[in-house]
Amino acid sequence: MPRKIIIDTDPGQDDAVAILLALASPELEVLSLTAVAGNVPLHLTERNARQIVELAGKHTPVHAGCAAPLTRKLVTAEHVHGKTGLDGIPLPDPTQPLHPQHAVDHIIETLRAHPAGTITLCPLGPLTNIATAFARAPDIIPRVAEIVLMGGGCFEGGNITPAAEFNIYVDPEAADIVFKSGAPLVVMPLDVTHKALTSRAWVEGMRSLGTPVGQAVAAWTDFFERFDTAKYGSEGAPLHDPCVIAYLLEPALFHGRHINVEIETASPLTLGMTVADWWRVTDRTPNAMFMGGVDRDGFYRLLTERLGRL
Repeated sequence: MPRKIIIDTDPGQDDAVAILLALASPELEVLSLTAVAGNVPLHLTERNARQIVELAGKHTPVHAGCAAPLTRKLVTAEHVHGKTGLDGIPLPDPTQPLHPQHAVDHIIETLRAHPAGTITLCPLGPLTNIATAFARAPDIIPRVAEIVLMGGGCFEGGNITPAAEFNIYVDPEAADIVFKSGAPLVVMPLDVTHKALTSRAWVEGMRSLGTPVGQAVAAWTDFFERFDTAKYGSEGAPLHDPCVIAYLLEPALFHGRHINVEIETASPLTLGMTVADWWRVTDRTPNAMFMGGVDRDGFYRLLTERLGRL
């Protein structure tokens, strides 16, 4: 039976590639996309999610969720993703309507309606929707099979501040709730995603597919590569969010450690930092499988094969 997942997302070009990878994979049943404010405001992330679903030729429902972090002002990333969040190629206006149910209500209802341990949550952006659902309905926490998320960093530091990765920094209080929830966690931090850099050959391979999906992925990558190559001096850009979906499909591509991870919510210097006890130097109880490495060639092989199906 396919693994049932909910993708919580703030698209984002790399979110888009992750969503397409999931929709192209029969091992996964994407029950829904739940949009959250992050890379761009909510009215754009829910629109972008619907555009991606239609690009894939699917009818997966999209629910809009939280428009702002739990207690803070929203920080966005147009400087990386452009003013729409999906800059790089024009896409048609979505024809699929937004589902009227709020994303948080949908997450709660879905977890209650399915047998415990059968729904995996896949957050690709700030954790506001997930944390709100957990705070409002704590009975759903033990019903979650697993949370596989992109966020944080250990040895790589941060990408929005010297200490913090963007998804965690936008809503550190939400991240703190999720990491302390007791739900099984698998984390794809910058330490992994910065080892999954695009290459010019892979981008051109996507373009040569000659499909709308291939053209879009190539154009999106052309757009956001410019930021990362200028910032890091690298030859490509990290595809952060597809690592989450790739792990569900081929977990052996990744390796890491089950460690304690705490979220900094108070310090103005390190706000949003994932304090990852990689070397287990504290006596704090492990709460997350924190990945440290990826088989890059295998990751891109999987992406190429699956995106070519759409």
